[in-house]
Amino acid sequence: MVQASTVRMETDCNPMELSSMSGFEEDAELNGFEEADMKDMKLEAEAVVNDVLFAVNNMFVSKNLRCADDVAYINVETRERNRYCLELTEAGLRVVGYAFDQVDDHLHSPYHETVYSLLDTLSPAYREAFGNALLQRLEALKTDGQS
Repeated sequence: MVQASTVRMETDCNPMELSSMSGFEEDAELNGFEEADMKDMKLEAEAVVNDVLFAVNNMFVSKNLRCADDVAYINVETRERNRYCLELTEAGLRVVGYAFDQVDDHLHSPYHETVYSLLDTLSPAYREAFGNALLQRLEALKTDGQS
């Protein structure tokens, strides 16, 4: 049996996503668009929230901090009840504040390429919830395979 504590989210991308992304990038180049022009960080932020909302207490795109083509802010409350303001840019995600809608210009936290990596470092309860969800999906696949 796999223990949740051994499931670490250190990977930065899902191999299944790579095949679909590479075709998109090629199409964008063929049409004369650069990838950066096609990104809307608010849409990216909403996708990030939808991916991990099940494993945190609360998470939403900030309505008070400005979102632009190159930056968006996400508020997250972990299961430990710690609150963070996250900045999402092309460089990745990083903590910019320790309260909702707070940006501390003196805080220089590292960028993470994925929300999974960032939350894995911030929240042991996130790691456990993610591991449990993964185990449940594996069990469901096993059950489906036996029928």
